Amino acid sequence: MEERRIDAQGRISLPVDWRREVLGDACGVIIVRRGDELVVRPKRSRKPSEFFDSIEVDLESDLSDWHSVKRELLNPREAQECAS
Repeated sequence: MEERRIDAQGRISLPVDWRREVLGDACGVIIVRRGDELVVRPKRSRKPSEFFDSIEVDLESDLSDWHSVKRELLNPREAQECAS
């Protein structure tokens, strides 16, 4: 645990060893408010391939027809009505 002051512009400084160990080569930070706490996380760029096969979607549309897939994803009820 470290106690730090907040300057007049709302900045705090992180201990250098924390920056090196936790943030590493991160291009910035993400600050999340959770109730009365602030959580600081490293912001790192991610490869699009990391998201492949990460979401499963149950679709009735033919995947070769991108317009119907898009319509079903954006408006699930409308797509069902069109199919009927």
